[in-house]
Amino acid sequence: QQIDRIRYVLSSYLRTRLQKIEKHVVHILEQEASRDADEPSRLSPEELQYAKEYADNMESLFKSLVLQHMPPNMQSIDRKKSVPRPNLDSYVFFKVLEDQEQVMIDPEEQPIDLEKGAQHIMRYSAVAPLLANGSIALL
Repeated sequence: QQIDRIRYVLSSYLRTRLQKIEKHVVHILEQEASRDADEPSRLSPEELQYAKEYADNMESLFKSLVLQHMPPNMQSIDRKKSVPRPNLDSYVFFKVLEDQEQVMIDPEEQPIDLEKGAQHIMRYSAVAPLLANGSIALL
């Protein structure tokens, strides 16, 4: 029974991750293309391959179902403008892994100190650099 629970949680996690990849595939592929070679990828090789194939398949489907029936001057599509971007101002729960002093959360507010082990809820855009350098972990 414990194995079934673990299997369910893992399947749910993977399903959610794939849904996010599908929803924000253009943004994710842009980030992957613009990341430095020494910067680690946020996707596994399999997830990156899935994202590329998904984007190609969606573009082919859209062209065959919609664009071919449009006037020639309307057959081009700007992928950046046609898909939703992630809301970087949404709030996230996170746990502090390393003490952080004088973190600027909002330009109009005072900087705060984040203590190791503490849990907080803040805008993703404010803590994204801390997540990238491994100082915090999302919950």
